[in-house]
Amino acid sequence: MRILKAFSVLLCYPSRELQAAIPAIRAIVDAETRLDDDHRQQLSRLLDRLADTDIYELEEDYVMLFDRSRTLSLNLFEHVHGESRDRGSAMVDLLQTYQEAGFDLNTSELPDHLPVLLEFLSTRPEAEAMEILRDAGAILIALADRLDRRQSHYAAILHALTDMASANRHDDEAQQLLAETMDNPNDLEALDAVWEETMVTFGPESMDSCSGLLAGGRAEYPVHIHRAPKSQPDNRGQ
Repeated sequence: MRILKAFSVLLCYPSRELQAAIPAIRAIVDAETRLDDDHRQQLSRLLDRLADTDIYELEEDYVMLFDRSRTLSLNLFEHVHGESRDRGSAMVDLLQTYQEAGFDLNTSELPDHLPVLLEFLSTRPEAEAMEILRDAGAILIALADRLDRRQSHYAAILHALTDMASANRHDDEAQQLLAETMDNPNDLEALDAVWEETMVTFGPESMDSCSGLLAGGRAEYPVHIHRAPKSQPDNRGQ
C-alpha cells in the first residue's frame, strides 16, 4: 500500500528532500482510491504547506508539535502505556512482529513510532494492515483530534488513517484518550523532565531517522526497516 508509505514519509522530520518529493507523493495521494475527495483536499493543503513553506519554519513547527508535546507523541504506546512495564512488553511484541515478517529496524526510533509502523504496514496485505491500524484506532483518533485543536495540517494524515481503518470514535478507549488534557509545549519545566529520561533504542543510532528516505525522489524508498538477511545453512564439518 503505497499510500501508507507516503504517510510514513510525510510524518518524518521535514527536509529539503521531502520538499523535492512532494510532486511524487501528491501523485500517490491523487491515485489512491481509498481516500475520498475531502481527504484529498485536506492532504493537498498539507502538501502545499510542506512544499511552499521555508524549511526552517517547517522544522520548528514539527518540533513544537511532536517533540515538545507528549500528548502528540508519534510513539503510539506512549499514549496507552506511558512509562509502565507494559510499554516495554508491547514494544518487544511489536518488534517481534516486524522480525517474523522478515524485517529489521534501520533506525534509532522505537518500534511503535508511527512512521516506522506505517512503513512496515505498507509492505503487508491490505487486510492485515487495516487490522493493525484498527487496533491503534483509539490513539489515531486522539491524535487527529489534538492536531485539529492545534490547527495543524498534519491532522489530514490522521483523519485519513482512522477512516481507512474504520476506527471507532465512540469506543471506551478512544473516549478516554479524547478526554485527556493536552499538554503545553511551552512548559519548559515539563520539557526538562522529559529530556531527563533515558530513551530506549531498538535499532542503529541515527542523527536523522528519515535520512535517505526519499533518495532518488521515490517515496517508497525504505529507511526505517529493511529486509533481514536470510540465514545461510551451516555446512561446516561436511
